Amino acid sequence: MGPRAQTGRVHPHRCAVHTPVVRAARVATAPGKTSRRCQYRPVTWTDVRSLPLADPGTPPLRGPAAYLGWIARRQWGILLAAVSCGVVQFACQAFLPFLTGRAIDGGLQHGFGPDLLQAAGALLTLGVVSAAASAVGHRFDVANWLRAAFTTSQLVGRTTARSGHAVTRELPTGEVVSAVANDALRVGDLFAVTARFVGSLTAYAAVAVLMLQVSVPLGLVVLLGLPTVAATLGLLVKPLQRRQSAQREASGRLTTLGSDTVSGLRVLRGIGGESVFTGRYRRQSQLVRERGEDVAVTQSWLDALQVLLPGLFVTALVWMGAHMAIDGTITPGQLVTTYGYAAFLGWPVQNATEFLQATTRAVVATRKVLAVLRVVPAAGATPGAATMPPAGSTLVDEASGVTLEQGRVVALVSADPDESAAIATRLGRFDDEAEAGTPVLLGGVPLRDLPLADVRRRVVVAEAMPQLFSGSLAAGLDVRGQAGRDDLLAAIGLADAQDVLDSVPDGLDGELPEKGRSLSGGQRQRVALARALLTEAEILVLVEPTSAVDAHTEARIAARLSDARRGRTTLVVTASPLVLDHVDEVQLVVDGALVARGTHAGLLDGAAGPDVAATYRRVVGRRMDDDLPVEDTFDEAAPGDAPYGLSPVDLSTGGAA
Repeated sequence: MGPRAQTGRVHPHRCAVHTPVVRAARVATAPGKTSRRCQYRPVTWTDVRSLPLADPGTPPLRGPAAYLGWIARRQWGILLAAVSCGVVQFACQAFLPFLTGRAIDGGLQHGFGPDLLQAAGALLTLGVVSAAASAVGHRFDVANWLRAAFTTSQLVGRTTARSGHAVTRELPTGEVVSAVANDALRVGDLFAVTARFVGSLTAYAAVAVLMLQVSVPLGLVVLLGLPTVAATLGLLVKPLQRRQSAQREASGRLTTLGSDTVSGLRVLRGIGGESVFTGRYRRQSQLVRERGEDVAVTQSWLDALQVLLPGLFVTALVWMGAHMAIDGTITPGQLVTTYGYAAFLGWPVQNATEFLQATTRAVVATRKVLAVLRVVPAAGATPGAATMPPAGSTLVDEASGVTLEQGRVVALVSADPDESAAIATRLGRFDDEAEAGTPVLLGGVPLRDLPLADVRRRVVVAEAMPQLFSGSLAAGLDVRGQAGRDDLLAAIGLADAQDVLDSVPDGLDGELPEKGRSLSGGQRQRVALARALLTEAEILVLVEPTSAVDAHTEARIAARLSDARRGRTTLVVTASPLVLDHVDEVQLVVDGALVARGTHAGLLDGAAGPDVAATYRRVVGRRMDDDLPVEDTFDEAAPGDAPYGLSPVDLSTGGAA
């Protein structure tokens, strides 16, 4: 086998992060002892193309063939370069046995002379060209794998980010996770082996032609025998694909079960349900093992036949060539050529089998990826046709009558916290279908008719249960990438989150784990508040932004928040008197409809009527006894968090009116 035979076996995954250039470094471990560790040279711009892509594009969703063809067209340049290198390499390899046989016959006839030297020079040239094509082609193989895998991952990520809750409504969480973690890589695998497959076809055609020149019977054996071997191996592709699909389905369900269990682990411990979910996970993991064994059985037959059938083919070809050499039909050099081709042709068969396996896995993976990409976003599925109203336009929820006028800090109060949260969610346009009967108008234009990107830029909704992402604290705060360090520190001060800055090693540059698990519930809430403030949104909607902090911290946040947002449209969903006392206006909602507007003091004093005052007092009075939402009872409290001690009634309401 040529030089590419070995590099072809190196899985491109190993080259995706580090180049295969290593050096050994001695590291002191103890007095008198050293150990060796492997250090990788960092990847530079010249090693791989810039990824991820600025725009992954819009793929066809008709089926796996259309999607894979679209990927190929998107990266046709590097794919063509890889195929060209593969063709050159395998063509050189195909001519090596032919020239070797010619050199032997020439040497036997004329001895050591010009003919032999010319043949040796030609062999050396082909070897050098083949090695160069192998090295360059492998780099393009890795580039193809990276581009296809990253494009697929970006498409899944973009769809998930834009679809809202629609993706979890249609697909289990594990399916989405597996689409990025596994399926995208399988799509990339197909493009990593394509060049070797095309090169193998070229080599097969070249060998068949050369063998026909040596001997017609031997040439016919090559022409008919190799397709027979490939067709026999192809019979196992369908069963393998079916079993891989079943294994992929079971694995996706296991991932979903694991992610759901981990996310609800604290609740499970609280209700003693760990054993039930452990049993479910155990049963599903055993099912995945069984499906994996089914795949392994079929794969083992394929691997065994991949060695046996080409071996039988080689044996038959060499046997025929040896008898023909004894009979004088072919020369000794042609016999060497026959043996060389017999040994060489096992490589194209192996590559063809590898391509079939990669295609099978890619088709299975693409079906799962397309299931995610076909999810219709909950909002913005159709482009908005209306023109965005000018800045400062009034935002109105027609179903309830809640109105946000330019430059006012408004509090929304309701006896039912779910009711007020639902109104706030509608103001952010998260589900066009569900909100069709409850339109929201911006400057008199329905939000659903406006471009979603523009709505997201102008209207920001920070929900009651904030989600934080892993990464540096600075990156988690500055989601729009437009804030300087002074802006970050100012927002942290407004949210009274200095203790978070002190608790994270390296401050703003320190790393937060997934979901901010190293922070308490109150700290996460204050970080999310700072993040919302940093968006500098024209209209900012905050749902219970201080429900998880103590009264002193809440009072500081309320005063700073009102001052910071003064002159810009802001809605705060809360029933806390500490916050209500600082806003410009309070809007009271009862049974989903606006019943009164006024200042906190005015509503308490009966400016809107005695019945409204009584209702308002009941709501804000109850809030004074509720400090902590239910999710925070499972967290370790931090300075600034609300204290423990909720009653069962408090737990049912989430600690907030």
